[in-house]
Amino acid sequence: MARRPPPPDTAAFGWRWALVGGLLGVVLATAVFAPARWLASSLAQWSNGHLQLVNPRGTVWNGSAGLVLSSGGGGAESISLPGHLDWALRPRWNSVAAALRIPCCATQPVQFTASPRAGGLRLDWQDSQSRWPAALLGGFGAPWNTLKPEGVLDLSTQAWSIEFDGPKLVMAGRAALDATDMSSSLSTLRPMGSYRLTLDGGPAPTLLLTTREGSLQLSGSGRWNGRGFRFDGEASAAPGREEALSNLLNIIGRRNGARSLITLG
Repeated sequence: MARRPPPPDTAAFGWRWALVGGLLGVVLATAVFAPARWLASSLAQWSNGHLQLVNPRGTVWNGSAGLVLSSGGGGAESISLPGHLDWALRPRWNSVAAALRIPCCATQPVQFTASPRAGGLRLDWQDSQSRWPAALLGGFGAPWNTLKPEGVLDLSTQAWSIEFDGPKLVMAGRAALDATDMSSSLSTLRPMGSYRLTLDGGPAPTLLLTTREGSLQLSGSGRWNGRGFRFDGEASAAPGREEALSNLLNIIGRRNGARSLITLG
């Protein structure tokens, strides 16, 4: 007569499942309650120090912090965003939905969806409008730290998306920046003018700079090559304003008579 196998060790079996359940609980709790400083560290690393969250509070998914724009690499140039930034992240099966509340600069939350790709990441932004102090540009270092711009920057987006595909950057939709009543520490003329910068995405994204009004006349265009913009433009002074803008024209580009030629990229 065949012998029956010994009964399973139910105590050991239950202990193993308890251990597995405990480990899963720790992983879940870590994911849900991951501290906001983890997000701050990841953002600083990803942006090479250009974007920094200071004094972060809360979790990765719901938190707040001060935002600092920096020239990066431990550079001395940095400017803090007025007030604070609040964020809410909501994971989906194939993406993460984000809402940023920026009381200083946007009346409505700025929202986007981040979707991982084989070679990088895609960001799809909801149409939005926001207003920023131009002085924030000084945090990015040269040439803004020399120009020390002042004025108001109105940013609007339409069907805007950015995809990081390895070293390449792919853009779609439109982003427009209206710079109003701009001035600089390099000129006593205040304001110097108001301008519009329009970025149109697509297979070959283009950039267009025009002058809306003012004594400093700026114009130019650029084209994205997948890794950076090549921009060619010029600056000149309105009749009667040549002396007040001479120093600025000498710095922002290469002088060619009354004009200053600007080449970037």
